[in-house]
Amino acid sequence: MARMHTRRRGSSGSDKPATDETPEWSDVDAEDIESRVVELAEQGHDPSVIGLKLRDEGVKGVPVPDVKLATDKKITEILEEHDADADIPEDLRNLMSQAIRLREHMEENGQDHQNKRALQNTESKIRRLANYYRGDEIDEEFTYTYENAVEYLEE
Repeated sequence: MARMHTRRRGSSGSDKPATDETPEWSDVDAEDIESRVVELAEQGHDPSVIGLKLRDEGVKGVPVPDVKLATDKKITEILEEHDADADIPEDLRNLMSQAIRLREHMEENGQDHQNKRALQNTESKIRRLANYYRGDEIDEEFTYTYENAVEYLEE
């Protein structure tokens, strides 16, 4: 994904350790984890933030390094089962909020050509991601416009 709008190479990141079982020091019950995930979602946290909170704060004081290993389900799957998932996926919502911020900046600073290009690239990513999710995660008739993005993020 790093090479989408530039000729530069992406930077390499770290990989998660290749393991298929939860460490013995983290023996939290799967049902407790699921209830905590739903509780955090109802407080308005995104799936990525929920994962960080479970890693750092844990459930009943015991850290959960990997929800998928502990429960055999991803955080988004747990949220879908309990009808606590968001209307639009987190990555699409983040891109839309970025596009809104860029658009508002462009209205005040029309001469900022660098941000104009950043806005074009961001909106391109949104349309590409919307095509991926259309019909499955988002409505079949969804089309990205600035007005639609503002409306979706106000909900």
